[in-house]
Amino acid sequence: SAYYMNLTDFRLDFSRLSTVSRTDIAIQRESASNEMKKLLVCFLGIFFSYLLFGIFQERITRRSYGEGKNEEKFAFFFFLVFFQCIANALVAKIALGTGMGGKELDRTPSKWYAICTISYVGAMLASNTSLKYVNYPTQVLGKSCKPIPVMLLGVVFSRKRYSWAKYFVVILIVSGVALFLYKDQGHAHIEPSGGIGWGEGLLLTSLFLDGLTGVFQDKLKSYHAGSFHMMLNLNLWSILILFPILTLSGQGLAAFSFVLRHSDMVTHLLAFGFLSAVGQIFIFKTIHSFGPLVCSIITTTRKFFTILFSVIWFGNSLLGRQWFGVFLVFLGLTIESLFGKSRK
Repeated sequence: SAYYMNLTDFRLDFSRLSTVSRTDIAIQRESASNEMKKLLVCFLGIFFSYLLFGIFQERITRRSYGEGKNEEKFAFFFFLVFFQCIANALVAKIALGTGMGGKELDRTPSKWYAICTISYVGAMLASNTSLKYVNYPTQVLGKSCKPIPVMLLGVVFSRKRYSWAKYFVVILIVSGVALFLYKDQGHAHIEPSGGIGWGEGLLLTSLFLDGLTGVFQDKLKSYHAGSFHMMLNLNLWSILILFPILTLSGQGLAAFSFVLRHSDMVTHLLAFGFLSAVGQIFIFKTIHSFGPLVCSIITTTRKFFTILFSVIWFGNSLLGRQWFGVFLVFLGLTIESLFGKSRK
């Protein structure tokens, strides 16, 4: 009798364990599914907001304003970045003021926002300055490698650990994007005006600072900074850094005068700033939820998917090299979806 009672208790315990195990598996699957949905929303948000953002950016920078003798082009890069930062900070402040960013106070030390902003602005300046010494395809190839320093410096400074599958995925995606975006320009060449290697040195500096920015963004995450808090503070620090550059370069006053002369540009600027802010909302959501590496992969592949979408929509043809690049990117994304959670 005692034997049968023990056997019954064992069966009941085993049944409870099986039920708990099945429940845990179901919870894990539901959690993974929710994470994938959140990642997809972030990707689509970044993709479509910056797709429209690019349209207005091109309208502002590539086409002329005015007619006849008054026709002129807008060529004030720092002003556009400054205006973006103001729009981004304003939207983030409104979101926090309406409770969208949660009720928790941001306890992140200001120095980390300042350091992160300096590395981010430095990377942007180094990348754009490099165009004085290297051609555009070289710059595109260089910047398409952004996930690599983000990953490597994360390992060195933040003690992150990634599986070999993750390293392989990053190499595949970076190689695919580089092959897809590279444009042959025959024998076109830009003579270096500041010494041999200046352009390449600036690109390497930009990539190194991109990697450091990822490290500092991880540091912000360690203080549990919300995405809107990060968005607000990083843009405020950017405004503080860019304002003296605008003032000393004379771009601020020149750009303001340009807008006064061409009032039709105001609508384009407002749309440009709004779409920049929407894109940043999704970027900082991605950083907050998935980390800087995932965000750098999304932003790196964004241009790839934008051009691929255009090719499919308008029926344009691709070179064999570009189709191979498409294959590498999708292979990398497939491996990431299958083995992305594994770690070593």
